[in-house]
Amino acid sequence: MPNISSIIKNVRNIMRQDRGVSGDAQRLEQLGWLLFLKILDDKDQELELIRDRYQSVIPAKFQWRHWAADPEGITGEELILFIDHPTDGLFAALRSLKAPHAPQRAALVREVFDGSNNYMKSGYELRKVINQLNGFDFNNSEDRHVFGTVYESILVELRDAGNKGEYYTPRAITQLMTQMTAPKLGDKILDPAAGTGGFLSAAIDYIREKEVRTLDDEAILQQSITGWELKPVSYVLGLTNLILHGIDVPDWHYLDSLKTEYNAIGPRQQVDCILANPPFGASIADGVETNFPQSFRCRESADLFIILMIQLLKPGGRCAIVLPDGCITGDGYKERIREKLLTDCNLHTIIRLPQSTFFPATVSTNLLFFEKGTPTKEIWYWEHRLPEGQKSYSKTKAIQFEEFAPLMKWWGKRKESDVAWKVKVGDLKRGFDLDVKNPTSGIEERELSVNDCLTEFRKSLERLGKALAAVEKEYADK
Repeated sequence: MPNISSIIKNVRNIMRQDRGVSGDAQRLEQLGWLLFLKILDDKDQELELIRDRYQSVIPAKFQWRHWAADPEGITGEELILFIDHPTDGLFAALRSLKAPHAPQRAALVREVFDGSNNYMKSGYELRKVINQLNGFDFNNSEDRHVFGTVYESILVELRDAGNKGEYYTPRAITQLMTQMTAPKLGDKILDPAAGTGGFLSAAIDYIREKEVRTLDDEAILQQSITGWELKPVSYVLGLTNLILHGIDVPDWHYLDSLKTEYNAIGPRQQVDCILANPPFGASIADGVETNFPQSFRCRESADLFIILMIQLLKPGGRCAIVLPDGCITGDGYKERIREKLLTDCNLHTIIRLPQSTFFPATVSTNLLFFEKGTPTKEIWYWEHRLPEGQKSYSKTKAIQFEEFAPLMKWWGKRKESDVAWKVKVGDLKRGFDLDVKNPTSGIEERELSVNDCLTEFRKSLERLGKALAAVEKEYADK
């Protein structure tokens, strides 16, 4: 088994020596298309062995095995010219790729290379990167299994290089949300903010383990998974992830989900299951909000995604999403969105997570589980607590799936406890506020008027003034 962290670290350090690569975003884009070609060729070689007359969409000259696999292969200026030649180079060929025997797979390759660039200027440094990646054998079941760790390493960097509101979803969270939503064979499963495909790959693994027994079952699964992603690097990594998970021609689209025509979404576009961690606090394209009904228009991406996902669900469809506290409280359009959610759907469970779950972000987040078609009558809450003796989650102490064992045991036979409580919709605070604290926490909640708030604020200022005066007096006396 390769030392994954060592390979990723070596690749990062090599790229830093290349004058053409400027910053994390370009380094990740470079790594993205290289991994894509490597994994695609490994999968092609596997399919050539198990399928009669299988033919790769990549021309032989540009298949990884023929130009990259040999550690003593082309390098220096020859390698850069091989990739960047304006008419005969790898990028030129794959951006105009045609494969009549597999047009959909060829279209995916074209889309990857239309949105990617070769930033490296030194063919010698590029050869070193390629030789590092050759340390992975994605047809080796052990290497394929641990590739999730490779993705986590890349995703941590993607998160650190990303914009506000774009955070890697820990694998423990994607596993939990998938298992509690329990997608079935034949369900249409969508992630409209798919990132690098973490939720969809979890759904694939879950269904394969539970229900796929025949080639016909596998064929159904192949047609069941759909992802939409707007960020170029995430798009390439997500597509690669699904190919690695055995989806031959992923239904994977490079698009802005919020530009989907809201009123055009009908039964043919609706799905059985949505799993997602929509971006929050992220910028949206100008005018996107006008795509939505007037009463829900806003500039907060996560709030618009809630409305979009309700519309995308079939009657009876299930959804599990990650939302920050800012989306489950607040007035104005936020209140109207929550009212629609509670009216159109049965929001049966909210799991409250510690602030450090999405480290390094310290944002209070929640997992919401709902079904479309019947209004909400009561909501169950579960407070997930940090392991005993641990003050927070961190890079070295991330959340683990095993921590959810008590929750999973409780899920089917619910009863109130020190971490579980339920609230009737009629008992929610004004504005359908879903930010309901644990009643056993010992923290008293009060709803204050504006005058009460001003009074409390004045008292706080008075206390602060007295404290400052005491400090000033103490130093004046010395």
